[in-house]
Amino acid sequence: MRALPGNPYDGHTLAEALEQVEILTEQRPSLAVVDRGYRGHGVETTKVLISGTRKGITPALAKRLRRRSAIEPEIGHMKSDGRHARCTLKGTIGDAIFAVLCGCGHNIRKILVHLRAILTAILTVLFAAVSAGSHRHQTEIAA
Repeated sequence: MRALPGNPYDGHTLAEALEQVEILTEQRPSLAVVDRGYRGHGVETTKVLISGTRKGITPALAKRLRRRSAIEPEIGHMKSDGRHARCTLKGTIGDAIFAVLCGCGHNIRKILVHLRAILTAILTVLFAAVSAGSHRHQTEIAA
């Protein structure tokens, strides 16, 4: 997650976002699936698929566009759960720090959901084993 100072046009931020992806993954993305706000992006090194276009869409590309639509609610949750509507930190550095902390908080919430599911599965297996063991013990006493 990253904050950009001012209110830049989405199309002007695409090259910088792709550069950040390349730095983090050590690979240049071959395809970027974006919304209509990225028209006029000027990126030549990566194929850019803009949602809403019908020309040249294969079934595989249509599937990727649907996947992008599934990610949009994640962004909305990150903004609302992280209280991203109002930044209480001062200046552009505060905005940048707040954006990174909001992204970290969202990732931690997602990790906690997975950990709760794992803990629930472990406890279910343990309780089943304990109840089966106590049932065997009661059967041995009765015999």
